[in-house]
Amino acid sequence: MSTSSLSSPARLSVAVMAAFAGVYVIWGTTYLAIAISIQTLPPFITGALRFLLAGAAMYAWLRWKHPRPFAATGLGMAAVCGVLLSGIGNGFVIWAQQGVPSGSAALVVGAVPIFVLVLDWIFFSRRAPAPHALLGISVALAGVAMIVMHTQSSSTQTQPLYLLALFVAVIGWSCGTLLHQRCAAAGSVISFVCAQMLFGGLFQLSMAFATGEWARLDATAISRNSVLAVLYLVVFGSIIAQTCYLWLLTRVSAQKVTTYALVNPVVALLLGTLVLNERITPLAVAAAILVLAGVALVLLQDFGISKLLRGWRARAALRSTC
Repeated sequence: MSTSSLSSPARLSVAVMAAFAGVYVIWGTTYLAIAISIQTLPPFITGALRFLLAGAAMYAWLRWKHPRPFAATGLGMAAVCGVLLSGIGNGFVIWAQQGVPSGSAALVVGAVPIFVLVLDWIFFSRRAPAPHALLGISVALAGVAMIVMHTQSSSTQTQPLYLLALFVAVIGWSCGTLLHQRCAAAGSVISFVCAQMLFGGLFQLSMAFATGEWARLDATAISRNSVLAVLYLVVFGSIIAQTCYLWLLTRVSAQKVTTYALVNPVVALLLGTLVLNERITPLAVAAAILVLAGVALVLLQDFGISKLLRGWRARAALRSTC
């Protein structure tokens, strides 16, 4: 997405909405792709292949357009963001899915906006979250919790080590999100994304060696479905959706962009209904409504809600003086 093609406010608004749609929908489908990929591929190897292939493809495209694609990119901060986002944030979630029920994983990952709000408040902007943002996040989290109750299997026990890995992943992703927003310029975001994917892929590659995944890998057992799932994650989950996510961070507040973590469980539920013929219950419908309503509060707080609240307060003050 070049800045020249987004010169007018109308085009920028369309691009922002398209990017949000890409992150909301595509990352909601990656849960299914990850589940298929790790059926015959170890988790860190899956993540390493995903980001190294995506980064290499993006670098080839950037190199074709410019002889020095990383000339204006701060590789040091790109490395830090890559380890936090594509390395820890993505890799630990994949690894944790070996021992954490999908419902519990969705609930923990759904807490990303909360972590972003708190970390931004304490360490970055020092600015307290808006009341309606907190209300929106709370409403959406209630919807996510309802989805978890709807989908979680009572026979599956959560292993503490994997649950801890999920929390580390959420903290890593949240810190990487806030750092990226401050370090990546809108004009060079594609180069920054490419670099951070490569560094994140290298981190997951090192984790694959550290955990002995390469020694246990049986190349003859890798299924075609796992390979296709990895390719889907490379093209859609990384090149398209992650680029949209990181580009949005240069245009929109982090607390709005991270609402994807609240919408993804709804998308996953709908995908299960369409693809796996799962039945949607009234509880699931109510949960989806709560999530979408909460996200609307967060996304629209700067586009009318604040004015509406000020108007109500002004009218109330006027009536009290009469």
